[in-house]
Amino acid sequence: MIELPANAPAGVITADVLKSDVGCFPTREQYFGLVSAFKADGFELCADLCGVDYLEHAGRALPEGVEATRFEVVVNLLSMSKRQRVRIRVQAGTESPAVDSLFPIYPGTEAMEREAFDMFGILFNGHPDLTRILMPEDWEGHPLRKDYGAGRVPVQFKEAPGPR
Repeated sequence: MIELPANAPAGVITADVLKSDVGCFPTREQYFGLVSAFKADGFELCADLCGVDYLEHAGRALPEGVEATRFEVVVNLLSMSKRQRVRIRVQAGTESPAVDSLFPIYPGTEAMEREAFDMFGILFNGHPDLTRILMPEDWEGHPLRKDYGAGRVPVQFKEAPGPR
């Protein structure tokens, strides 16, 4: 199992995810410090950052001591030099989901955080430009939330034949 860096925040809960991965479950307060510690320990790349809505899975299995919330942010860090991967899952909240932005540590997360904001409504504190990236600015709601109504938008194709 991959060990936590020496300068990681105290009390971070970990669990084996796969044989090659370790899963970390920091609190929102531990999140930024934990990612900073992994960066300093040689995890050069933030491969992925995404949001998850567990509206219908509130009782999902989590390690003891982790209090489940509706929204979660999942981050995958890679160390090419060590050939290791770390998955970080932070509970972002239920009513007003928010976590710190990783932009100061990994500038490449800027677009990934904007996508999670746009699709799920998760706020990233300290983000340099937290605006919509996929949906129009005047769009109401967040389409990947489980309680977002599935609508129907008529599509008119160019040069479409008329009724037959």
